[in-house]
Amino acid sequence: MTLNSTAPREGTSFGIDIGGSGIKGAIVDLASGEFVGDRLKVTTPQPSTPQAVAAIVSDIVKQHHWEGPVGITLPSVVKDQKVLSAANIDKTWIGVDAQELFSGFLDVPFSVLNDADAAGLAEVAYGDGQAQKGSVVFLTLGTGIGSAFLLDGQLFPNTELGHLMVGSHEAEHLASSAAKDRNGLKYKQWAKHLNRVLYEYEKLFNPQCFIIGGGISRKFDRWGQHLTVSTPVFPAHLRNRAGIVGASMAVVEGIRP
Repeated sequence: MTLNSTAPREGTSFGIDIGGSGIKGAIVDLASGEFVGDRLKVTTPQPSTPQAVAAIVSDIVKQHHWEGPVGITLPSVVKDQKVLSAANIDKTWIGVDAQELFSGFLDVPFSVLNDADAAGLAEVAYGDGQAQKGSVVFLTLGTGIGSAFLLDGQLFPNTELGHLMVGSHEAEHLASSAAKDRNGLKYKQWAKHLNRVLYEYEKLFNPQCFIIGGGISRKFDRWGQHLTVSTPVFPAHLRNRAGIVGASMAVVEGIRP
């Protein structure tokens, strides 16, 4: 199984990114990594049980009149298409056979992988080159903190740095985008918490750079200058599109962690 991509594929594919707050889907032009038409976002149901989420995934595909392969990301460890964790989605996902679940809702080929892994692979394929060289820790800051370890563009899958303890708190409880909103922090205040987390990651893993995606990366100019960690930090080229794009790549390339 190959878990890297430095050569974007031709044609189109479909990606769906399942998150704690929203489920997003779009058709992707694999030559450019751009969306074809509009992205559709649906609020993640509460409780976000497997059946409820899979029904929304099916509906998003149908609304796009899509009949080709579909890539799906989850905020979970996914091994051999089995869901082994559930970060920010209902705990009933743990132990679910993703192939069996989604086969009941989709009549097309599909694959399922970790959301940050998908985003990291998309950044390798369509980013500005930073993700293709050396050791990179790719982070997505959203409802939680997702992570992808990249070495010369190849992925070590299913890392979960958002759950690493920083002091007495999980990293994502300190420095996710949701933590910023939940605690009413201004960007400069929130950047101090992100600094604490990045210092810990730097100490443990010594990457050549951090690349940060997720919706908050679009405002990198508001908080990037407040980071003091010595490792260079860059905003993701794809910003918050990366999960959908990576999912669409994964199903075409046969990536099934």
